[in-house]
Formats: sequence, structure tokens, C-alpha cells
Amino acid sequence: MTILVTGATGNVGRLVVDELLVAGETDVRALTTNPAKAALPAGVQVARGYLGRPETMPAALAGVDRMYLAPLTQTVREVVAMAVDAGVRHIVDLAGPAGSWWHEIEQVVEASGVAWTHLDVGEFMTNTFMWAGQIRTTGTVREPYPDAANAPIALEDIAAVAATALVEDGHQGRAYDLTGPQTLTRVELVRELGAALGRDVEFVRVSHAEAVEQLAPAMGEVAGWYVDGLAALAEHPQAVVPTVEKVTGRPGTTFATWARANVAAFS
Repeated sequence: MTILVTGATGNVGRLVVDELLVAGETDVRALTTNPAKAALPAGVQVARGYLGRPETMPAALAGVDRMYLAPLTQTVREVVAMAVDAGVRHIVDLAGPAGSWWHEIEQVVEASGVAWTHLDVGEFMTNTFMWAGQIRTTGTVREPYPDAANAPIALEDIAAVAATALVEDGHQGRAYDLTGPQTLTRVELVRELGAALGRDVEFVRVSHAEAVEQLAPAMGEVAGWYVDGLAALAEHPQAVVPTVEKVTGRPGTTFATWARANVAAFS
């Protein structure tokens, strides 16, 4: 039976496709609005559509048994109802725990009656790309909470867990809290980026208000929420949860490894 990967042009969805192929799956269908941009491997079925336009979903869902659901709250009720009607038996969703804006996805999927696996993720390692401009032009990172500490995760590790949950038994009814393998402060993250670049990158402490103002052009209203989260992490660092290794059998990607692989973005 077919596995549908939604958001297949997205950062996680595209990697889920790759992981399914590595696992030996031969009946993979990828939902994307732009097949050319997705650059999907040969043998992957391409379905043109978008979760945000449910009217594009019926053809993509036809004959689907299992599905990776990308995080889009606006139309999740319509899409999940269509998946149920199409006969989908297991949904693996990228969502979030109670209190997050993605939590509605989990609630809707559970209420549908379909077997489910939730992937609750914290901060992506790719979020540090927001520092790239500062590092390139000033050699510094300006933030308010040097001791804020969490365990960011590589997108590849999220995709590996998603693919494993889709192809192996025993993951239904599980909500997986996913982190990277190390809890690092903001200063330590900056230090790792400097090591990858082969030069010092300085952490410059600014006020809470300055940080919100700095992020607002890119993040909009979310900027305040994000900086509030950094303040909380200074008081309550995020602990590592070893789910990635337990589920996939391989260690999670360290930030140092990720930084070396993505050094061009900061150069």
C-alpha cells in the first residue's frame, strides 16, 4: 500500500521521502505544489497539491495506507477527515505538545480514530540560520540570554524517526518527544559555529526588547514569543531525550557535525 508524504517540498517532508527510500519502500507518493523544486528521486509518485487547499487532496489520498502529515493547522480538520474517508490507517504527524500552536494537529488526528504517531519537536538546528547574516557581516551574534539552553535537533533526525514510524510496527499510539543529543547554551552554539568556520564568533548580549526588535522583520508577531522562550530556557534548560537513537538505532546528529555540514551558509 502507498505511503503519502505531504509537504514533500518542505525541509522535513523532502527528507522523509529519502528516508523511506533508504528503508526499501517502493510505493511512496509525494505531495507537492512544485514537483520540479522538490527534485524527487526516480520511482517516487508525484501528486500535485497542497494541504492548505483540501480540494487538491482526493487524488493524492487515493489508495494511501500510511501518511506523513506536515504541520499546517488551518486545514487539518478537513484534510484528516478526507484521509479517513480515503482509508488511511496510520498518520504520523509533525506537531507539538499542549501549549504549542501545533497541538491542534495532534488533537484532530487522535479524534479521527485513525492510528497515530505524534512527533513533538523543539527547536530545529536550522533555526540558527537566522544568525548567518550577523556572522557574515559582523562576526557576532546578538542575543539577550547567553545561558538559555536547549537541545536542538537536525531535520534529518526528525525525518528518520518519521520514516521508521511509518514502516515499522509498534509506533502507533506513541507521542515521541524529539531532541538533539546535547543540551547547549546559546554561547556554546555560537562557539560551535565559530569552530566550524575556523574563526572566533563573539556572542554580544543585548536587551530583551532589542532582540525582539531585531527579529520582528523576519518573524513578525512570533518574535516576542520566541524571545520569551529564550528567557524561559535560561531558567529551565531543555533536557536531552534519547528518542532518536531509541527509535532509529542510530545516534542523533550533534550540533558540531551539523555546523560543519552547513558551514557555507555562515561563510
